[in-house]
Amino acid sequence: MALEIERKYLLKNNDWKTLIKEEISIKQGYLNSEKERTVRVRTYGEKGIITIKGKNNNLTRKEFEYTIPLADALEMLKLAEMPLIEKTRFIVINDGNTWEIDVFEGVNKGLVVAEIELESETEKFEVPEWIGEEVSTDPKYFNACLINHPFTEWTN
Repeated sequence: MALEIERKYLLKNNDWKTLIKEEISIKQGYLNSEKERTVRVRTYGEKGIITIKGKNNNLTRKEFEYTIPLADALEMLKLAEMPLIEKTRFIVINDGNTWEIDVFEGVNKGLVVAEIELESETEKFEVPEWIGEEVSTDPKYFNACLINHPFTEWTN
């Protein structure tokens, strides 16, 4: 079993774009999006991935993630809660840290979020100038919540 420890931020500007190392197209759907657990299937470029995550405990939660055949992932997405999450993930390296910048499309178009995975909740890291407000514990930014409350429907 693995633990996921992640911090999530909004962005101040597009300065991160000069640091892009990789770009991956992602489509993901939830087979279960309950607070206590999520079961997510995604296409990640040309791979299929299934992920089971436990309930958030501050910044940490249990995570089980497995590669599956792409064809299986595509079929599972047909079973998922709608709408699907569509986004492009940009891998950015800044001061030795790997940041994942998700630029959402579809019903979440306009939302851009940066994430960094950590070894512990107290791990220190350099916060780049282009990072804005932290939203790590705000559920409205959780991908599983974006299927029921898409960004394009937010009023503020």
